[in-house]
Amino acid sequence: MRLAQEPSIITESIENLQNVDEHMIRKYLEDLVPGFLNFAVQVVLAVLLYLIGKRVISFLRKFLRKSLERRGVDIGVRQFLDSIMRYSLHFVLWLMILTLFGITTASVVALLGSAGLTLGLALQGSLANFAGGVLIMLLSPFHVDDYIIAGGTGHEGMVKEISIFYTKLMTPDNQTVLIPNGKLTDGAIVNVTGQQTRRVDILVGISYQADLKKAKELLSGLVEKESRILPGQPVNIFVSDLADSCVELGCRFWVKSEDYWQTRWDTLESVKLLFDEHGIEIPFPQMDVHIKGQAE
Repeated sequence: MRLAQEPSIITESIENLQNVDEHMIRKYLEDLVPGFLNFAVQVVLAVLLYLIGKRVISFLRKFLRKSLERRGVDIGVRQFLDSIMRYSLHFVLWLMILTLFGITTASVVALLGSAGLTLGLALQGSLANFAGGVLIMLLSPFHVDDYIIAGGTGHEGMVKEISIFYTKLMTPDNQTVLIPNGKLTDGAIVNVTGQQTRRVDILVGISYQADLKKAKELLSGLVEKESRILPGQPVNIFVSDLADSCVELGCRFWVKSEDYWQTRWDTLESVKLLFDEHGIEIPFPQMDVHIKGQAE
């Protein structure tokens, strides 16, 4: 009898366990569905808030740019303020999105405050770049469309954009260079086009046997025919140096900044052709090698 009852007890226990498991699973799924639906609604709301927020940010940035443009604010200042607005509004937008998931603004602020030292050390480079951007805006060592040489970085080019952290340059061979504002303000900055006029300095050497007066007359006549030279500005033609292998002549005149390079290149070419035509020798370094024969 005892052996006959044992299988039925085991069977009843297994059935009870199955019923308990099914009940627990059903209850777990029933509890999970509302939470999942609530989370899905939060995700949908967050996506909608992000899309709407991006449109609002775009509208506010466009409104700011147009307002500053109507007031005649420098384009570099407009770009810098637009960059600050973009980062600030995106930060506020993400705070609003986090609140949808139960994260309060106070919690975020408290977290940032407690991690302030760590964040400050981690972002010290970015903070230095931001401070450099503020200095550029206040001191205005250059503006957009100026050609600058950043002595501390070895880069040069035309300024295309001044943002909150970086300054964008376009090199003469059409490469884009992003220079951190901190490094830009730490070194020397040469603003090539900061002034409307620029002096062209040309040095050319002639041999000691050449006719010095004739060479100066040729240079003077060449300069007089150059239409890009600014009238009313001094023109100087002089002996710059008595070097080891040549008499160095100097020629100085003034042109508009945008005409500087083309005028310099054209003048150098014209000087070479003119001196060749009139037999004025332009010497170049030479070396005489004497070989002594060895006695047998």
